[in-house]
Order: sequence, then C-alpha cells, then structure tokens
Amino acid sequence: MSYLNDEKIKFLEEKANAVRMSIIEMLLAAGSGHTAGPLGMADIFTALYFHILKHDPKNPEWPERDFLVLSNGHICPVQYAAMAHAGYFPIEELLTLRKFGTRLQGHPHREKLPGIEVSSGPLGSGLGQAVGIAIGLKMDKKPNQVVCIMGDGEQDCGIVWESLMLAGKHHLDNLTVVIDRNNIQIDGMTEDIMPLEPMRAKYEAFNWHVIDLNAHNFQDINSAFEEARGIYEKPVILLAHTIPGKGIPEIEFDYRWHGNPPGKGPGDIIPQPEQGKKFLDELRTLGGKIKGEHQ
Repeated sequence: MSYLNDEKIKFLEEKANAVRMSIIEMLLAAGSGHTAGPLGMADIFTALYFHILKHDPKNPEWPERDFLVLSNGHICPVQYAAMAHAGYFPIEELLTLRKFGTRLQGHPHREKLPGIEVSSGPLGSGLGQAVGIAIGLKMDKKPNQVVCIMGDGEQDCGIVWESLMLAGKHHLDNLTVVIDRNNIQIDGMTEDIMPLEPMRAKYEAFNWHVIDLNAHNFQDINSAFEEARGIYEKPVILLAHTIPGKGIPEIEFDYRWHGNPPGKGPGDIIPQPEQGKKFLDELRTLGGKIKGEHQ
C-alpha cells in the first residue's frame, strides 16, 4: 500500500467502473442475483484488489497473502468481477454466474474457485471465520492481515456480537472489518427494520478502533486502511459509507434493488425490458466522465 497520485486514482476509478459494468453484464446473463450492494462496494473491492491487499492472482495460495473474507456472500458479483479484472480467471467466465456447474456460485464456495478463502451464505458467520483466521495467524506469529467484508443489515445477527467480543479480547490488530454502511437491507431501510445506531459507540464498547470513511473516494479508502494498519492491539472496523446502486442514479438508495437483477427489478422508473441497456449506458457515460475529469 502506498500514496495515491492522480494517475493511480484515475486508474482505480476507471477500473471500478469496468467492475460495475461487469456486475451488470453478469447479472443480466444470470437472470438473478443482487444489484445494489455489489455496485455500492465496487470502489472498495477495486481498492483492495488493485492497491491494498497483498495477493497474487497467479498463486492464490501464496503463503504471504492477505486473507479476504466475504461475510455477506450475496454481494459476491463484485468480488468475482474484481477478481476477474485482477487476473484470477478470464473475464468471460463472469457470464457463467449462477449457471449449473459454474465456479461462480450465488454465494462464494472456497472449494470451487481459487482465491476464495471461505464459503459464505449464512449472514454473520464470516466474521467468526475471519476472527479464527486472525487468531491462527497470531498463534503462528505470521504478519498476514485479514480483511472481512460485512453488510450493515448483517449486524442484526447475534453471532456477530459474539465474534466482536472475541476479537476484542484477543487484541486482533491483524484484523480489519469493512462494514458496507449503505443503510438498506432486503425489506427496507436498516433504521426502520432494526435500528443500528449508534454504531461507532457500540463497536468501541467492544474494544474496537472505528474509522468512518467515504467509500467512493479512493484517497479516503486508502487513508482508512493505512490508519488501520497503524493501530496496535485493537481490531479495526471501517464504517464504509456507500451508496447502494452507485453509478446508476435511478436506483441509488432504493432498497428494492437489494436482491433484484436488472430486467427483474421494480419497473416504476425504468421498464424491466429496458433496465439492462439503461444501466450499461449509464455506466458507459460515467466512464466517459471519469476520463474527462483527468484529461
């Protein structure tokens, strides 16, 4: 991890836009899957795979790698897209998402795809897995870092708080948790379903260091991870404030797009048959704006 100059920021912004386009293309091909969360987390995953994580796409089991645990496995299209663009497998394979026999299942399966550290599905379990990996690395006196991605609605699960206590007890300063604070879950807004605030105070009470960040600003993302690496004897939570559906203004902040793919989402703003083309057109336009801003 290093300082981000304008050239690297431009690279990351363009790469994140390509990841978003791949997300839409693979969801269209699958005819099922989640849209809002993957689009919202595209900048975080781009920063991780193209700047922050120590990893090797050609050697996914590299002993010195950092471990990335995806707890909210339903947003896996963004991880798959980032991995493909980083060189783990051909980009064309993204179009096999959720197909029979594919390596790209609807929730990640560690025995199917090299580079996936844990299988995920049941919400809340990923943090416990990440804590276990971090404890094991401490026991073996290894310097590898563990990054765990979680959803904010996932914080409704009781197992999360057991894992938070355990990590705080063991002072796991090799563990960074990124919470996608997009304020939506499948049935509505998080603060209507099960209020989560005050989130910072809750995590700090469990002996965690907490950092708020704008998850669509690469300098902010980079600075947050740099600060996390400098924290001693405490695990770190990054409250990543994201826009669900980021990049497609018509669906941003609309919880109804949590679990619907383009073509099957709510048709009151964009008719279903037009959604796929409209979304890709929006992202192509965004990509043009990114290039224009840096010329």
